[in-house]
Amino acid sequence: MEDLNELKNKATQKKNENKRFFEQLKKRTPKNLDEQFAQFHDEAFDHIDCLKCANCCKTTGPLFKQKDIERLASHFKMRPAQFVETYLHIDEDNDYVLNALPCPFLGSDNYCSVYDHRPNACREYPHTNQRKIHTLFKETLNNVAICPAVFEIVERLKKVY
Repeated sequence: MEDLNELKNKATQKKNENKRFFEQLKKRTPKNLDEQFAQFHDEAFDHIDCLKCANCCKTTGPLFKQKDIERLASHFKMRPAQFVETYLHIDEDNDYVLNALPCPFLGSDNYCSVYDHRPNACREYPHTNQRKIHTLFKETLNNVAICPAVFEIVERLKKVY
């Protein structure tokens, strides 16, 4: 699904259905759910190229943990406090997040200028190959409208379960 507007529209149409699906999975979590998610994750990313999309970097920002801040500050040869002052603020949940979107480290070619130093949340996005995936259903539900791979993974899971 190349058109991100189409993705958002389809995700909106399926939001209630997906919410019910995750509620059902949470009540009776299959033993092999992590493996099934990981398999569909790998299969989706065999044909979906993040560099053609980068919607996650354009529309959502990661949470920055202290280690992320220190790693990026070091990369930029800044003090962590200076990095925070330049790029981040504390949100309503008391987390460090970007001041503005799209991500300031995203290039016009969709490449990340800090890829080797990126926050852990970026490294793990879209979190569909994580262990204990049932603890990430809320995030996955939100990511259906952001990431074409997550949309595909969830649609495939609904056919299995």
